[in-house]
Amino acid sequence: MLMVVLAVMVWCLGWWVNSRLANSPASKTRAVQLLVPAIFGITVLVVWELLVRGLEVSLVILPAPTVIAARFASSLPVLWEDFAQTILKGALGGYVIGCGAAFLTAILVDRSDFLRRGLLPVGNFVAALPIVGTAPILVMWFGFDWQSKAAVVVVMVFFPMLVNTVAGLRETSAMQRDLMQTYAATYWQAFFKLRLPAALPFVFNGLKISTTLALIGAIVAEFFGSPTVGMGFRISTSVGQLALDMVWAEIVVAALAGSAFYGLVALIEKSFTFWHPSQRG
Repeated sequence: MLMVVLAVMVWCLGWWVNSRLANSPASKTRAVQLLVPAIFGITVLVVWELLVRGLEVSLVILPAPTVIAARFASSLPVLWEDFAQTILKGALGGYVIGCGAAFLTAILVDRSDFLRRGLLPVGNFVAALPIVGTAPILVMWFGFDWQSKAAVVVVMVFFPMLVNTVAGLRETSAMQRDLMQTYAATYWQAFFKLRLPAALPFVFNGLKISTTLALIGAIVAEFFGSPTVGMGFRISTSVGQLALDMVWAEIVVAALAGSAFYGLVALIEKSFTFWHPSQRG
């Protein structure tokens, strides 16, 4: 019972410190903006640890953060192999192929009314297909190695990226396009100097959405068949063995990889679209 009381006290203390920081004159500084979520995260972990130990929660139900950290540290070689198989090969490979193909297809769609009217409705239909239904089919088509996971990722990221890019390429106004025509600009001159810069915020929206979809697709696809390595494979087998600390260790790796991937794309977006109102302030 003492640990439960301590958990309540830690939560109240974290709440009080964050409230003081958020309402202080230095609340707009970068240091405080980083410190507030860090304190919140540490508070959650400490409360989690105290409650699990104080209430004697079973390891099968919810392991304590220190147990997960110990399993993480002792399983680094296995976690790295799973990371390389799922993230570097399946997710990243499918992400590059899917987003690259969608970008090139968007340029074709932009130049063809036939494709725009025909392909985009099909894209909306395909994007609505459940991944648990399409993943087993693609695994059967492309085999059990990472290539089938990359194929699942391609299907998941292609149409969100396509729809965003097409919308971005149509963002310029008629007056801006008329101005380029008065300069006798060719299609590609107007594309690179006017339409592509205007489309960049939409393109990066598609890329950021696809980072999450790629990770989900690669991990879920491994539930339907994979070699004896991979994050999805490890999660499914560890659940069967009631090794929930290993499951949580894989979840930590996936969360860190997803956050880093999204943050990297957002950082690149900021350097390319610094002129856009969404990047100011």
